[in-house]
Amino acid sequence: MNVPTKTCASSNALVDWPEIDWAKCNQQIKRLQARIVKATQEGRWGKVNTLQWLLTHSFSGRAIAVKRVTENKGKRTSGVDKVLWSTPMAKSRAALSLSRRNYKPLPLKRVYIPKQNGKLRSLGIPTMKDRAMQALHLLALQPIAETTVNRNAYGFRPGRSTADAREQCHTILARRTSPQWILEGDIKACFDNISHPWLLANIPMDKKVLQGWLKAGYIETNRLFPTEGGTPQGGIISPTLANMTLAGLERELENRFGGKTTNRASKFKVNCVMYADDFIITGISKELLESEIKPLVENFLATRGMELSPEKTKITHIDEGFDFLGWNVRKYDGKLLIKPSMKNVKAFLSKVREVVKLHPSANQANLIRQLNPIIQGWANYHKVAVSKKSFVRVDNEIWHLLWRWAKRRHPNKPNHWITRKYFKSTGLRNGVFMAISTATKLNRKPKWVKLVLASDTKIQRHVKIKGDANPFDPRWETYFEDRYGLKLWNEPKGRGILLNLWRNQEGLCSYCGQRITKESGWKIHLASPLALKTGGVPRSHGVLMHPLCHKLIHSQTWQVV
Repeated sequence: MNVPTKTCASSNALVDWPEIDWAKCNQQIKRLQARIVKATQEGRWGKVNTLQWLLTHSFSGRAIAVKRVTENKGKRTSGVDKVLWSTPMAKSRAALSLSRRNYKPLPLKRVYIPKQNGKLRSLGIPTMKDRAMQALHLLALQPIAETTVNRNAYGFRPGRSTADAREQCHTILARRTSPQWILEGDIKACFDNISHPWLLANIPMDKKVLQGWLKAGYIETNRLFPTEGGTPQGGIISPTLANMTLAGLERELENRFGGKTTNRASKFKVNCVMYADDFIITGISKELLESEIKPLVENFLATRGMELSPEKTKITHIDEGFDFLGWNVRKYDGKLLIKPSMKNVKAFLSKVREVVKLHPSANQANLIRQLNPIIQGWANYHKVAVSKKSFVRVDNEIWHLLWRWAKRRHPNKPNHWITRKYFKSTGLRNGVFMAISTATKLNRKPKWVKLVLASDTKIQRHVKIKGDANPFDPRWETYFEDRYGLKLWNEPKGRGILLNLWRNQEGLCSYCGQRITKESGWKIHLASPLALKTGGVPRSHGVLMHPLCHKLIHSQTWQVV
Protein backbone atom coordinates (compact mmCIF):
# COMPACT_ATOMS: atom_id res chain seq x y z
CA MET A 1 0.00 0.00 0.00
CA ASN A 2 1.07 3.61 -0.43
CA VAL A 3 1.98 5.90 2.41
CA PRO A 4 -0.54 8.45 3.68
CA THR A 5 -0.87 11.29 1.22
CA LYS A 6 -0.47 14.04 3.80
CA THR A 7 3.09 14.76 4.80
CA CYS A 8 2.18 15.85 8.31
CA ALA A 9 -0.24 13.01 8.98
CA SER A 10 0.72 11.03 12.06
CA SER A 11 -0.56 7.60 11.05
CA ASN A 12 -0.94 4.84 13.63
CA ALA A 13 -1.87 2.25 11.01
CA LEU A 14 0.64 -0.53 10.43
CA VAL A 15 1.89 -0.42 6.83
CA ASP A 16 3.32 -3.08 4.55
CA TRP A 17 7.01 -2.09 4.59
CA PRO A 18 7.98 -3.43 1.12
CA GLU A 19 5.06 -1.54 -0.46
CA ILE A 20 5.99 1.93 0.85
CA ASP A 21 6.37 4.51 -1.92
CA TRP A 22 9.85 5.81 -1.02
CA ALA A 23 9.97 8.33 -3.85
CA LYS A 24 6.82 9.90 -2.44
CA CYS A 25 8.24 9.88 1.10
CA ASN A 26 11.43 11.59 -0.07
CA GLN A 27 9.49 14.21 -2.01
CA GLN A 28 7.30 15.06 0.98
CA ILE A 29 10.28 15.44 3.32
CA LYS A 30 12.17 17.41 0.70
CA ARG A 31 9.35 19.96 0.51
CA LEU A 32 9.21 20.40 4.27
CA GLN A 33 12.99 20.81 4.44
CA ALA A 34 12.85 23.50 1.74
CA ARG A 35 10.23 25.36 3.78
CA ILE A 36 12.45 25.09 6.88
CA VAL A 37 15.33 26.63 4.91
CA LYS A 38 13.15 29.53 3.74
CA ALA A 39 11.81 30.21 7.24
CA THR A 40 15.36 30.10 8.66
CA GLN A 41 16.61 32.56 6.04
CA GLU A 42 13.76 34.92 6.97
CA GLY A 43 14.39 34.55 10.71
CA ARG A 44 10.87 33.20 11.33
CA TRP A 45 11.80 30.81 14.12
CA GLY A 46 8.22 30.19 15.20
CA LYS A 47 7.46 28.84 11.76
CA VAL A 48 10.69 26.82 11.82
CA ASN A 49 9.51 25.11 15.02
CA THR A 50 6.11 24.37 13.48
CA LEU A 51 7.65 22.87 10.35
CA GLN A 52 10.06 20.77 12.41
CA TRP A 53 7.11 19.42 14.40
CA LEU A 54 5.27 18.54 11.18
CA LEU A 55 8.31 16.71 9.81
CA THR A 56 9.16 14.74 12.96
CA HIS A 57 5.52 13.66 13.39
CA SER A 58 4.98 12.71 9.74
CA PHE A 59 4.86 9.10 8.60
CA SER A 60 7.31 9.87 5.79
CA GLY A 61 9.91 11.24 8.21
CA ARG A 62 9.62 8.30 10.58
CA ALA A 63 9.78 5.75 7.76
CA ILE A 64 12.86 7.36 6.20
CA ALA A 65 14.57 7.47 9.61
CA VAL A 66 13.98 3.75 10.16
CA LYS A 67 15.11 2.98 6.60
CA ARG A 68 18.33 4.88 7.14
CA VAL A 69 19.38 3.08 10.34
CA THR A 70 18.38 -0.36 9.04
CA GLU A 71 20.34 -0.05 5.78
CA ASN A 72 23.63 1.47 6.94
CA LYS A 73 26.80 -0.33 8.07
CA GLY A 74 25.69 -0.46 11.70
CA LYS A 75 22.40 -2.24 11.01
CA ARG A 76 23.68 -5.47 12.60
CA THR A 77 25.09 -3.78 15.71
CA SER A 78 22.70 -3.56 18.63
CA GLY A 79 22.74 -1.27 21.64
CA VAL A 80 22.31 -2.15 25.30
CA ASP A 81 18.82 -3.57 24.67
CA LYS A 82 20.21 -6.06 22.08
CA VAL A 83 17.33 -5.24 19.72
CA LEU A 84 17.73 -5.24 15.92
CA TRP A 85 15.13 -4.37 13.29
CA SER A 86 15.84 -6.99 10.66
CA THR A 87 12.37 -7.91 9.36
CA PRO A 88 9.81 -5.83 7.43
CA MET A 89 7.33 -6.19 10.29
CA ALA A 90 9.91 -4.98 12.84
CA LYS A 91 10.65 -1.95 10.66
CA SER A 92 6.96 -1.11 10.27
CA ARG A 93 6.41 -1.31 14.02
CA ALA A 94 9.56 0.74 14.61
CA ALA A 95 8.29 3.56 12.40
CA LEU A 96 5.11 3.76 14.48
CA SER A 97 7.10 3.77 17.73
CA LEU A 98 9.08 6.93 16.92
CA SER A 99 7.30 9.47 19.11
CA ARG A 100 8.44 11.99 21.72
CA ARG A 101 5.62 10.84 24.01
CA ASN A 102 7.09 8.68 26.80
CA TYR A 103 10.39 8.60 24.91
CA LYS A 104 13.42 8.05 27.13
CA PRO A 105 16.79 7.29 25.49
CA LEU A 106 18.69 4.30 26.85
CA PRO A 107 22.38 4.52 27.84
CA LEU A 108 25.01 3.95 25.18
CA LYS A 109 27.02 0.75 24.92
CA ARG A 110 30.69 1.77 25.30
CA VAL A 111 33.24 0.00 23.07
CA TYR A 112 36.81 0.84 22.09
CA ILE A 113 38.32 0.92 18.61
CA PRO A 114 42.04 1.30 17.73
CA LYS A 115 43.37 4.65 16.44
CA GLN A 116 46.21 5.14 13.95
CA ASN A 117 48.63 6.08 16.75
CA GLY A 118 47.99 2.79 18.55
CA LYS A 119 45.76 4.28 21.23
CA LEU A 120 42.11 3.36 21.71
CA ARG A 121 39.15 5.58 20.91
CA SER A 122 35.96 5.21 22.90
CA LEU A 123 32.75 4.84 20.93
CA GLY A 124 29.20 4.84 22.21
CA ILE A 125 26.63 2.67 20.42
CA PRO A 126 22.99 3.81 20.81
CA THR A 127 20.03 1.46 20.55
CA MET A 128 18.25 1.13 17.21
CA LYS A 129 15.36 3.26 18.46
CA ASP A 130 17.68 6.03 19.67
CA ARG A 131 19.51 5.96 16.32
CA ALA A 132 16.22 6.22 14.46
CA MET A 133 15.03 9.11 16.65
CA GLN A 134 18.30 10.91 15.92
CA ALA A 135 17.90 10.25 12.20
CA LEU A 136 14.34 11.61 12.36
CA HIS A 137 15.29 14.83 14.14
CA LEU A 138 18.34 15.21 11.90
CA LEU A 139 15.96 15.47 8.93
CA ALA A 140 14.46 18.54 10.63
CA LEU A 141 17.73 20.01 11.95
CA GLN A 142 20.10 19.64 9.02
CA PRO A 143 18.33 22.20 6.76
CA ILE A 144 18.87 24.79 9.52
CA ALA A 145 22.50 23.74 9.96
CA GLU A 146 23.22 24.05 6.23
CA THR A 147 21.71 27.55 6.25
CA THR A 148 23.59 28.84 9.31
CA VAL A 149 27.00 27.11 9.54
CA ASN A 150 30.33 28.63 8.45
CA ARG A 151 30.69 29.06 4.68
CA ASN A 152 34.12 27.45 4.75
CA ALA A 153 33.32 24.53 7.05
CA TYR A 154 33.47 21.30 5.04
CA GLY A 155 33.28 18.44 7.53
CA PHE A 156 30.25 16.14 7.77
CA ARG A 157 28.13 18.18 5.38
CA PRO A 158 26.19 16.78 2.39
CA GLY A 159 27.83 17.59 -0.92
CA ARG A 160 31.08 18.80 0.72
CA SER A 161 34.38 17.01 1.21
CA THR A 162 38.03 17.34 2.18
CA ALA A 163 38.74 18.10 -1.50
CA ASP A 164 36.71 21.31 -1.14
CA ALA A 165 38.72 22.27 1.95
CA ARG A 166 41.96 21.58 0.06
CA GLU A 167 40.84 23.75 -2.84
CA GLN A 168 39.93 26.60 -0.48
CA CYS A 169 43.43 26.38 1.06
CA HIS A 170 44.86 26.74 -2.44
CA THR A 171 42.58 29.71 -3.18
CA ILE A 172 43.63 31.71 -0.11
CA LEU A 173 47.35 30.79 -0.07
CA ALA A 174 48.50 30.39 -3.69
CA ARG A 175 49.00 34.02 -4.73
CA ARG A 176 52.12 36.10 -4.24
CA THR A 177 50.08 38.53 -2.11
CA SER A 178 48.45 35.77 -0.04
CA PRO A 179 48.90 35.67 3.76
CA GLN A 180 52.15 34.07 4.90
CA TRP A 181 51.25 32.98 8.43
CA ILE A 182 48.88 30.19 9.45
CA LEU A 183 47.35 29.24 12.79
CA GLU A 184 46.93 25.45 12.82
CA GLY A 185 44.07 24.74 15.18
CA ASP A 186 42.83 21.52 16.71
CA ILE A 187 39.99 21.39 19.23
CA LYS A 188 40.75 19.12 22.18
CA ALA A 189 38.27 16.21 22.35
CA CYS A 190 35.72 18.35 20.50
CA PHE A 191 32.79 15.92 20.54
CA ASP A 192 33.32 15.04 24.22
CA ASN A 193 33.46 18.52 25.74
CA ILE A 194 30.71 20.64 24.16
CA SER A 195 28.70 22.35 26.89
CA HIS A 196 25.27 20.80 27.47
CA PRO A 197 23.72 24.09 28.65
CA TRP A 198 25.01 25.80 25.49
CA LEU A 199 23.53 23.08 23.26
CA LEU A 200 20.15 23.23 25.00
CA ALA A 201 20.07 27.03 24.77
CA ASN A 202 21.19 27.35 21.15
CA ILE A 203 20.27 24.26 19.10
CA PRO A 204 16.83 24.80 17.47
CA MET A 205 15.18 21.44 18.08
CA ASP A 206 12.95 19.65 20.59
CA LYS A 207 14.68 20.39 23.93
CA LYS A 208 13.17 17.41 25.74
CA VAL A 209 14.48 14.97 23.14
CA LEU A 210 17.90 16.65 22.97
CA GLN A 211 18.29 16.66 26.75
CA GLY A 212 17.43 12.97 26.84
CA TRP A 213 20.27 12.18 24.44
CA LEU A 214 22.75 14.39 26.28
CA LYS A 215 21.99 12.87 29.69
CA ALA A 216 21.62 9.23 28.60
CA GLY A 217 25.01 8.16 29.96
CA TYR A 218 26.84 5.00 28.93
CA ILE A 219 27.35 1.46 30.19
CA GLU A 220 30.83 -0.01 30.53
CA THR A 221 31.68 -3.26 32.33
CA ASN A 222 28.04 -3.45 33.45
CA ARG A 223 28.23 -0.07 35.20
CA LEU A 224 26.26 3.07 34.32
CA PHE A 225 28.30 6.28 33.93
CA PRO A 226 26.75 9.75 33.50
CA THR A 227 27.68 12.12 30.65
CA GLU A 228 28.41 15.69 31.74
CA GLY A 229 29.46 17.16 28.39
CA GLY A 230 29.72 16.50 24.68
CA THR A 231 27.35 15.47 21.91
CA PRO A 232 25.57 12.08 21.87
CA GLN A 233 28.46 9.67 21.28
CA GLY A 234 28.12 7.40 18.28
CA GLY A 235 24.96 9.19 17.18
CA ILE A 236 24.39 10.24 13.58
CA ILE A 237 23.23 13.67 14.76
CA SER A 238 26.50 14.41 16.63
CA PRO A 239 28.50 15.81 13.66
CA THR A 240 25.68 18.24 12.82
CA LEU A 241 25.46 19.38 16.46
CA ALA A 242 29.24 19.94 16.46
CA ASN A 243 29.05 21.94 13.22
CA MET A 244 26.27 24.11 14.65
CA THR A 245 28.30 24.64 17.83
CA LEU A 246 31.23 25.93 15.78
CA ALA A 247 28.97 28.01 13.51
CA GLY A 248 29.70 31.67 13.99
CA LEU A 249 33.49 31.52 14.31
CA GLU A 250 34.00 32.64 10.73
CA ARG A 251 31.43 35.40 11.24
CA GLU A 252 33.20 36.63 14.39
CA LEU A 253 36.49 36.79 12.50
CA GLU A 254 34.82 38.77 9.70
CA ASN A 255 33.22 41.19 12.18
CA ARG A 256 36.59 41.80 13.81
CA PHE A 257 38.91 41.77 10.81
CA GLY A 258 36.61 42.55 7.88
CA GLY A 259 34.49 40.61 5.42
CA LYS A 260 35.59 39.10 2.14
CA THR A 261 35.62 42.28 0.03
CA THR A 262 36.39 44.96 2.65
CA ASN A 263 39.55 47.02 3.05
CA ARG A 264 40.07 45.56 6.52
CA ALA A 265 40.06 42.05 5.04
CA SER A 266 42.80 42.96 2.55
CA LYS A 267 44.80 44.52 5.38
CA PHE A 268 44.69 41.61 7.84
CA LYS A 269 44.20 38.75 5.30
CA VAL A 270 42.26 36.65 7.80
CA ASN A 271 40.68 33.50 6.32
CA CYS A 272 39.29 30.40 8.01
CA VAL A 273 39.01 26.85 6.66
CA MET A 274 37.41 24.19 8.88
CA TYR A 275 36.88 20.47 8.70
CA ALA A 276 35.14 19.17 11.83
CA ASP A 277 37.51 19.91 14.74
CA ASP A 278 40.53 20.73 12.53
CA PHE A 279 40.93 24.23 11.14
CA ILE A 280 43.42 26.77 9.87
CA ILE A 281 43.24 30.56 10.13
CA THR A 282 45.52 32.76 8.04
CA GLY A 283 46.88 36.19 8.95
CA ILE A 284 49.21 38.95 7.82
CA SER A 285 51.68 38.33 10.66
CA LYS A 286 52.61 35.97 13.45
CA GLU A 287 51.88 38.71 15.99
CA LEU A 288 48.31 39.13 14.70
CA LEU A 289 47.61 35.40 15.00
CA GLU A 290 49.26 35.14 18.42
CA SER A 291 47.94 38.25 20.16
CA GLU A 292 44.49 38.77 18.58
CA ILE A 293 43.16 35.80 16.64
CA LYS A 294 44.17 32.97 18.96
CA PRO A 295 42.62 34.67 22.05
CA LEU A 296 39.44 35.32 20.03
CA VAL A 297 39.22 31.64 19.09
CA GLU A 298 39.92 30.52 22.66
CA ASN A 299 37.17 32.77 24.01
CA PHE A 300 34.73 31.58 21.31
CA LEU A 301 35.41 27.96 22.24
CA ALA A 302 35.36 28.56 26.00
CA THR A 303 31.76 29.80 25.89
CA ARG A 304 30.87 26.44 24.32
CA GLY A 305 32.85 24.32 26.80
CA MET A 306 35.77 23.60 24.47
CA GLU A 307 39.46 24.47 24.25
CA LEU A 308 42.34 24.26 21.80
CA SER A 309 44.73 21.33 22.01
CA PRO A 310 48.10 22.83 23.14
CA GLU A 311 50.10 20.04 21.45
CA LYS A 312 48.45 20.34 18.04
CA THR A 313 47.84 24.11 17.86
CA LYS A 314 50.73 26.13 16.46
CA ILE A 315 51.59 29.08 14.23
CA THR A 316 53.55 28.34 11.05
CA HIS A 317 55.02 30.26 8.12
CA ILE A 318 53.87 29.07 4.71
CA ASP A 319 57.49 28.48 3.62
CA GLU A 320 57.84 25.92 6.42
CA GLY A 321 54.52 24.33 5.50
CA PHE A 322 51.87 22.58 7.54
CA ASP A 323 49.85 19.36 7.43
CA PHE A 324 46.08 19.55 7.01
CA LEU A 325 43.66 16.68 6.31
CA GLY A 326 46.43 14.34 5.16
CA TRP A 327 48.13 16.88 2.87
CA ASN A 328 51.22 19.01 3.28
CA VAL A 329 50.65 22.64 2.27
CA ARG A 330 53.84 24.57 1.56
CA LYS A 331 55.35 27.19 -0.72
CA TYR A 332 58.55 26.37 -2.61
CA ASP A 333 60.21 29.49 -4.03
CA GLY A 334 56.87 31.27 -3.98
CA LYS A 335 54.90 28.42 -5.59
CA LEU A 336 52.26 26.66 -3.47
CA LEU A 337 52.22 22.87 -3.57
CA ILE A 338 49.66 20.71 -1.78
CA LYS A 339 50.74 17.08 -1.74
CA PRO A 340 50.28 13.97 0.43
CA SER A 341 51.95 14.52 3.80
CA MET A 342 54.80 12.25 4.89
CA LYS A 343 52.75 11.22 7.91
CA ASN A 344 49.84 10.20 5.69
CA VAL A 345 52.08 8.25 3.29
CA LYS A 346 53.72 6.40 6.19
CA ALA A 347 50.33 5.54 7.71
CA PHE A 348 49.12 4.22 4.34
CA LEU A 349 52.21 2.06 3.79
CA SER A 350 51.96 0.81 7.36
CA LYS A 351 48.38 -0.32 6.65
CA VAL A 352 49.50 -2.12 3.48
CA ARG A 353 52.33 -3.85 5.38
CA GLU A 354 49.87 -4.96 8.05
CA VAL A 355 47.59 -6.56 5.44
CA VAL A 356 50.51 -8.38 3.81
CA LYS A 357 51.79 -9.50 7.22
CA LEU A 358 48.38 -10.93 8.14
CA HIS A 359 48.28 -13.00 4.91
CA PRO A 360 51.63 -14.87 4.79
CA SER A 361 50.13 -17.97 3.19
CA ALA A 362 47.18 -16.42 1.36
CA ASN A 363 46.32 -17.18 -2.22
CA GLN A 364 47.92 -14.48 -4.40
CA ALA A 365 44.60 -13.48 -5.99
CA ASN A 366 42.99 -13.12 -2.55
CA LEU A 367 45.86 -10.93 -1.35
CA ILE A 368 45.40 -8.72 -4.42
CA ARG A 369 41.69 -8.41 -3.62
CA GLN A 370 42.58 -7.34 -0.07
CA LEU A 371 45.08 -4.70 -1.22
CA ASN A 372 43.34 -3.20 -4.25
CA PRO A 373 40.55 -1.28 -2.43
CA ILE A 374 43.09 0.10 0.07
CA ILE A 375 45.43 1.33 -2.66
CA GLN A 376 42.66 2.67 -4.90
CA GLY A 377 40.91 4.41 -2.01
CA TRP A 378 44.11 6.17 -0.94
CA ALA A 379 44.91 7.20 -4.52
CA ASN A 380 41.37 8.51 -5.08
CA TYR A 381 41.65 10.67 -1.96
CA HIS A 382 44.91 12.25 -3.13
CA LYS A 383 44.17 12.52 -6.86
CA VAL A 384 43.05 16.15 -6.35
CA ALA A 385 46.52 17.15 -5.09
CA VAL A 386 50.09 17.20 -6.46
CA SER A 387 50.48 13.48 -5.90
CA LYS A 388 52.24 11.89 -8.89
CA LYS A 389 55.63 11.53 -7.16
CA SER A 390 53.97 10.14 -4.04
CA PHE A 391 52.03 7.64 -6.16
CA VAL A 392 55.21 6.39 -7.84
CA ARG A 393 56.97 6.13 -4.48
CA VAL A 394 54.24 4.04 -2.82
CA ASP A 395 53.98 1.79 -5.89
CA ASN A 396 57.71 1.11 -5.61
CA GLU A 397 57.49 0.43 -1.85
CA ILE A 398 54.54 -1.94 -2.30
CA TRP A 399 56.29 -3.82 -5.14
CA HIS A 400 59.34 -4.51 -2.95
CA LEU A 401 57.06 -5.47 -0.05
CA LEU A 402 55.31 -8.06 -2.23
CA TRP A 403 58.62 -9.31 -3.60
CA ARG A 404 59.75 -10.05 -0.02
CA TRP A 405 56.35 -11.70 0.65
CA ALA A 406 56.89 -14.03 -2.33
CA LYS A 407 60.51 -14.79 -1.34
CA ARG A 408 59.45 -15.77 2.18
CA ARG A 409 56.95 -18.25 0.72
CA HIS A 410 59.64 -19.90 -1.40
CA PRO A 411 63.01 -19.30 0.30
CA ASN A 412 64.79 -21.96 -1.76
CA LYS A 413 63.60 -20.80 -5.17
CA PRO A 414 65.74 -18.56 -7.44
CA ASN A 415 64.64 -15.04 -8.37
CA HIS A 416 63.67 -15.93 -11.94
CA TRP A 417 61.28 -18.60 -10.62
CA ILE A 418 59.67 -16.09 -8.24
CA THR A 419 59.30 -13.61 -11.10
CA ARG A 420 57.72 -16.16 -13.42
CA LYS A 421 55.22 -17.30 -10.78
CA TYR A 422 54.12 -13.98 -9.25
CA PHE A 423 55.21 -11.06 -11.47
CA LYS A 424 53.92 -11.23 -15.04
CA SER A 425 54.26 -9.17 -18.18
CA THR A 426 51.12 -7.50 -19.48
CA GLY A 427 51.00 -5.03 -22.35
CA LEU A 428 54.14 -2.89 -22.16
CA ARG A 429 54.65 -3.58 -18.44
CA ASN A 430 56.88 -6.13 -16.80
CA GLY A 431 56.88 -7.27 -13.19
CA VAL A 432 53.14 -6.83 -12.63
CA PHE A 433 51.89 -8.59 -9.48
CA MET A 434 48.99 -10.61 -10.88
CA ALA A 435 47.38 -14.02 -10.71
CA ILE A 436 44.51 -16.11 -12.06
CA SER A 437 41.56 -16.04 -9.71
CA THR A 438 39.53 -19.13 -8.97
CA ALA A 439 35.94 -19.40 -10.19
CA THR A 440 33.25 -18.05 -7.86
CA LYS A 441 29.46 -17.93 -7.89
CA LEU A 442 29.62 -14.46 -9.44
CA ASN A 443 32.53 -15.20 -11.80
CA ARG A 444 31.99 -18.70 -13.19
CA LYS A 445 35.19 -18.52 -15.24
CA PRO A 446 38.66 -17.92 -13.77
CA LYS A 447 40.16 -14.58 -14.75
CA TRP A 448 43.33 -12.57 -14.24
CA VAL A 449 43.42 -10.12 -11.35
CA LYS A 450 46.27 -7.66 -10.97
CA LEU A 451 47.43 -5.27 -8.29
CA VAL A 452 46.21 -1.71 -8.68
CA LEU A 453 48.94 0.91 -9.11
CA ALA A 454 48.41 4.25 -7.40
CA SER A 455 50.26 5.91 -10.29
CA ASP A 456 47.54 4.73 -12.71
CA THR A 457 45.09 7.08 -10.99
CA LYS A 458 44.68 10.23 -13.02
CA ILE A 459 45.32 13.54 -11.25
CA GLN A 460 42.11 15.61 -11.48
CA ARG A 461 41.53 19.21 -10.51
CA HIS A 462 38.63 19.48 -8.09
CA VAL A 463 36.11 22.29 -8.58
CA LYS A 464 35.33 23.74 -5.15
CA ILE A 465 31.74 23.95 -4.09
CA LYS A 466 30.23 27.44 -3.89
CA GLY A 467 30.20 28.73 -0.33
CA ASP A 468 26.47 29.54 -0.22
CA ALA A 469 25.34 26.29 -1.88
CA ASN A 470 22.62 24.62 0.20
CA PRO A 471 21.39 21.13 -0.78
CA PHE A 472 18.06 21.74 0.97
CA ASP A 473 17.32 24.99 -0.91
CA PRO A 474 15.43 24.40 -4.20
CA ARG A 475 17.37 27.23 -5.86
CA TRP A 476 20.55 25.09 -5.63
CA GLU A 477 18.97 21.80 -6.68
CA THR A 478 20.24 21.66 -10.27
CA TYR A 479 23.69 22.83 -9.11
CA PHE A 480 24.06 19.84 -6.78
CA GLU A 481 22.64 17.42 -9.32
CA ASP A 482 25.16 18.58 -11.94
CA ARG A 483 28.05 18.26 -9.46
CA TYR A 484 26.92 14.81 -8.41
CA GLY A 485 26.52 13.61 -11.99
CA LEU A 486 30.00 14.90 -12.88
CA LYS A 487 31.46 13.19 -9.80
CA LEU A 488 29.97 9.86 -10.85
CA TRP A 489 31.13 10.27 -14.44
CA ASN A 490 34.73 10.96 -13.35
CA GLU A 491 35.03 7.72 -11.34
CA PRO A 492 35.03 4.15 -12.73
CA LYS A 493 32.73 3.00 -9.91
CA GLY A 494 30.48 6.00 -10.55
CA ARG A 495 30.19 5.18 -14.24
CA GLY A 496 29.11 1.69 -13.20
CA ILE A 497 26.38 3.21 -11.03
CA LEU A 498 25.21 5.35 -13.96
CA LEU A 499 25.15 2.29 -16.22
CA ASN A 500 23.06 0.39 -13.66
CA LEU A 501 20.61 3.29 -13.47
CA TRP A 502 20.37 3.35 -17.27
CA ARG A 503 19.73 -0.41 -17.35
CA ASN A 504 17.15 -0.24 -14.55
CA GLN A 505 15.27 2.36 -16.60
CA GLU A 506 15.70 0.16 -19.72
CA GLY A 507 17.60 3.03 -21.34
CA LEU A 508 14.54 5.30 -21.21
CA CYS A 509 14.13 8.81 -19.81
CA SER A 510 12.11 8.69 -16.58
CA TYR A 511 10.21 11.84 -17.65
CA CYS A 512 9.31 11.43 -21.34
CA GLY A 513 9.88 7.69 -21.78
CA GLN A 514 12.11 8.15 -24.85
CA ARG A 515 15.53 6.53 -25.23
CA ILE A 516 18.59 8.09 -23.59
CA THR A 517 21.59 7.89 -25.92
CA LYS A 518 25.11 9.27 -26.04
CA GLU A 519 23.88 11.89 -28.51
CA SER A 520 20.84 12.91 -26.44
CA GLY A 521 22.88 13.36 -23.25
CA TRP A 522 21.63 12.81 -19.71
CA LYS A 523 21.15 14.43 -16.32
CA ILE A 524 20.66 12.94 -12.84
CA HIS A 525 17.57 14.08 -10.98
CA LEU A 526 17.87 13.60 -7.21
CA ALA A 527 14.75 13.05 -5.16
CA SER A 528 16.52 13.85 -1.88
CA PRO A 529 19.69 15.57 -0.60
CA LEU A 530 20.35 12.30 1.26
CA ALA A 531 21.63 10.88 -2.04
CA LEU A 532 24.60 13.26 -1.80
CA LYS A 533 25.89 11.28 1.18
CA THR A 534 25.46 7.76 -0.14
CA GLY A 535 28.00 5.71 -2.01
CA GLY A 536 25.47 4.84 -4.70
CA VAL A 537 22.26 6.22 -6.11
CA PRO A 538 19.22 4.18 -5.03
CA ARG A 539 16.28 4.44 -7.41
CA SER A 540 14.31 6.25 -4.71
CA HIS A 541 17.03 8.92 -4.72
CA GLY A 542 18.05 9.41 -8.34
CA VAL A 543 16.87 8.84 -11.90
CA LEU A 544 18.27 9.60 -15.35
CA MET A 545 16.51 11.88 -17.80
CA HIS A 546 17.22 14.01 -20.87
CA PRO A 547 18.77 17.45 -20.19
CA LEU A 548 15.67 19.20 -21.62
CA CYS A 549 13.32 17.02 -19.54
CA HIS A 550 15.42 17.79 -16.48
CA LYS A 551 15.10 21.49 -17.21
CA LEU A 552 11.32 21.13 -17.59
CA ILE A 553 11.11 19.29 -14.25
CA HIS A 554 12.81 22.17 -12.45
CA SER A 555 10.81 24.83 -14.29
CA GLN A 556 7.66 23.15 -12.93
CA THR A 557 9.02 22.83 -9.38
CA TRP A 558 6.60 23.85 -6.66
CA GLN A 559 7.02 27.22 -5.03
CA VAL A 560 8.22 27.30 -1.42
CA VAL A 561 5.84 29.16 0.88
